Parts: sequence; structure tokens; C-alpha cells
Amino acid sequence: MSGASEIAAGYAFTGPALDLGALLWEGRCLPDAPVRVPLPVLNRHGLVAGATGTGKTKTLQLIAEQLSAQGVPVFLADVKGDLSGISAPGADGAAGGKVRERAEEVGQKWTSTGFPTEFYALGGLGHGIPVRATVTSFGPVLLSKVLGLNPTQEQSLGLIFHYADQKGLELYDLKDLRAVVAFLTSDEGRTELKDIGGLSTATAGVILRSLTAFDAQGAAAFFGEPEFDTGELLRTAADGRGIVSVLELPAVQDKPQLFSTFLMWLLADLFHDLPEVGDLDRPKLVFFFDEAHLLFHDASKAFLDSITQTVRLIRSKGVGVFFVTQTPKDVPGDVLAQLGNRIQHALRAFTPDDQKALKATVKTFPDSAYDLEELLTGLGTGEAVVTVLSERGAPTPVAATRLRAPESLMGPVDGAAVDAAARASSLHERYAQAVDRESAFEKLAARPKPTEKDKEKEKEKTPETRPKPSAPDRTEPSMLEQVVGSGMFRSLARSVGTQVGREITRSLFGTARRRR
Repeated sequence: MSGASEIAAGYAFTGPALDLGALLWEGRCLPDAPVRVPLPVLNRHGLVAGATGTGKTKTLQLIAEQLSAQGVPVFLADVKGDLSGISAPGADGAAGGKVRERAEEVGQKWTSTGFPTEFYALGGLGHGIPVRATVTSFGPVLLSKVLGLNPTQEQSLGLIFHYADQKGLELYDLKDLRAVVAFLTSDEGRTELKDIGGLSTATAGVILRSLTAFDAQGAAAFFGEPEFDTGELLRTAADGRGIVSVLELPAVQDKPQLFSTFLMWLLADLFHDLPEVGDLDRPKLVFFFDEAHLLFHDASKAFLDSITQTVRLIRSKGVGVFFVTQTPKDVPGDVLAQLGNRIQHALRAFTPDDQKALKATVKTFPDSAYDLEELLTGLGTGEAVVTVLSERGAPTPVAATRLRAPESLMGPVDGAAVDAAARASSLHERYAQAVDRESAFEKLAARPKPTEKDKEKEKEKTPETRPKPSAPDRTEPSMLEQVVGSGMFRSLARSVGTQVGREITRSLFGTARRRR
């Protein structure tokens, strides 16, 4: 038992920690050898991986419950619709018998408990409080990812956003963006971007067609006002427990690129707004990013670089991020390197590709006393291989673990109950009703149209009489270099038209937040 004792010693933390389960060793579950993760290191990010049906969702639920109980707010992306049960006490009947059996195996004192929960839905499609973003704050980089634009088209979209930012043309919804693109390719607006590269008709056509197709898929509901304030995710309940924010996504399962990119907007917005706090005794928020492979699929190098930098830096703002996917190879190496806490459920090795994925997964773990290839294919549902960061930041020994049972309901609550909870929320009045204020679409529509006389006068002008643009000062980078540098949008702060004091600052992802 010396091997088991050494592993157990690696999880004997003295400070606050979450209990994951009990050590498995030589086919036996050892309830006196708990496997835990220190609360302060949960801002060092993590990965929950495993094949379909191995228990990843219940692991999320288990961790979220304990975070809430210790006063830490949690965000959960509920892609399949089965995490809403965290709001209700767990079953204590026939199903509860198996739960109590598991609890006894791992030395858990199980109590049926529900947790304070807010339910959200993208654009109000589905159950929950509507979550919307303005096109302006969503930004050109994330929107380019959703629309499937190439790097050249992405850069052109960035110029369009920059022009709108400068001119005070608010991009609240998709029709605002279409109006600005149409204006910049019209006779009247074509010269507006002339000095910084212009906007080709072909590129504008691609962007407009992509926006039209995007709108036809129902995506218009996600963009507009009132815009969701991501600070709502950082709240605690009156009893001190952290609020669990559940974003209900089943209604948009057929739009995977949209919801994965929208989740990245939420994270980028938090990154943009939160102050630096360094290492805390507990995170401000732990963010679970389900179906994470969708975020990285077909992503440009610039986009991946931005994700890597956001994940690396948001730790110092007190936010922990857990990516949830099937295998570690779904996550790029530079991002995976930032994930210090690992919970790996069973993997299957039915095909040559599965076998390669299994070998690649084993290589991502520290050396261990287990035969990991054999162990990972033999784990049962609700069992996992765990390694986390210790209180001093060093990796713990690899531990095969039988996980504890969640104390809340392991299944969805009724949709009517979710709707009732959303209506009863203090946030409902603020976000439920969409509004359509004056913005770019209305402002451009109201512009006086040039008369035939104006057009004739313009034609009569000779090159000598037309005003010549002043030569650029090459001691400073050009506007194009400022706006589109290495495929990523640098931070910009520009006065917006005549609205003195209002600024738009764009972050790594080109996201923006108008300070409230």
C-alpha cells in the first residue's frame, strides 16, 4: 500500500479545498484517502475530458456545487440541457439509493441540496433570462470567426468597425452593421476608407452575404440591447453562497460556432473589465467552457493566440477557466499548457484514431504509478484520473479516483420551472424586453442624399481643385497598422463623434465595452 500512501499524501491539503472523491488503488476504493483540489488554485484553470457517457457533466455539477457552497460564483454552459438540476435538491428515492451507495463508498456525507441559480438563454431563445451583446462590443475578431471570414475579410471587417467607432455609428444589431457596410461601398461613402486601404466591393459582398445567411439562421436575436453585463456573473446569494449561472443552450445546438464564440465573448468581456488582483484565497468566478473543441475548430492562428493570451492573463483577475471536451488533443498545446488541474474520464480505443488519442493523452500526464493506457480504457462511469496543483503550485501525483455524487438533482428540471425562476429573478425586468434605440441604421438612413447638382459639381472638379490628402507622418504607425496588426486588433481608444468623453476600447479580441 506504499504507493497508495504516497499518492494520498499528495492530496493532504491544510487549507480550503474541494473534495473530488476517493482514491482507487489495485481495484479497491479507499474512502480514507480523499482526492481534493485546493480552492486557491482553481484560478489556474483546468480540463475535464472523457468520452461521451463517462460522467463529465456530473463532474461539472459536483465541482460547481462545492464552489457555490464556498462562496464562489460559477458559470456553466448547459449545452445538452441537463445541468439545470443544480437548482433543485437531489433525488432521495429509488435513484437516491444508488447515490447514497456511491456516497458510502467514497466516505461522503451526502445531503440533498439545491443551489442558488440564475438561468440564461442566448437572445431569449429557450428558457431563461435573455443574454444579448451589441455588435459593437462583440467585436470584429469574434464576429469574423462566427461568419467564417478569411484573414483579409477579417481585416476589412476590422476597418469597418473602426470607422463606426470613430463616427459615432452605434452597431447595436446586425442591421446596423449591414447599413455601415452598404454605406462604405456606396458612391457617397466609398472614399471614407480610401486613405487606409479602402473596402473592396468583392469583400463587402462576402461580408454582406455572410451576415444575411447568419441572420436567416435566427442569429439576429443574439445581438441588440439591453446588452448583458457580465458583472452579473460575479454575484453571491444572500446566504453567502456563490450564484450558479446556467446558460441554457439546447435551443441553439444547431449553431455550435455561434454559442462557442459567444462564450468566448463572455470570457473576453470579463477579461476586459476586471481589475488585476493577483492570487486570491478563492477565485472570483470559475467559468466552465463546455464543448470546447468547437471554439478551436478552424480557428486562425491569430484567434488561437488571442485565446492563449486571454487564458494566461485572466488568472491574475481572479477567474478560473475549465475547458470541457472529449480528449486533451481537442485543445491546442499552448492553451493546454495553462490548464493546471486535470480530470480525465475514460477514453475509448476502438479505432486507430482513438488509440492515437489515448497515447497522446497519456503523454500529457506526469509520470505515475499506474499503467495509464490500461487504466484510462477501464475506468467506469463516475471514475477519473486526477492530477491538480498543490497549495504551493506543484502538480500532485496522478490519482485514479472514484468521484463523489452531486447533492443536487442529476438531471434537468422542468422547462416551466426554469421559466418561473427566470421571471422571479431580479434581473428579469432589466434584460427581458429587447429595445431598439437609434443607431447606425437610423443615422445613415436619415443622412441627406446628394442631389444631382451636387453630383455634377463633384464631376466638374479637376484633380488640381480637389483637396489633396496630407502626407502621413511616418514617425507614427499608419492607421492601418494601428487597427490591424499581425491579424489581431490592438487596443484603441477613440473619441466617438461629438460625444465627448465616450470612448470605445478594443481588447485582444476586438471586443468593446462602453463603461456604464
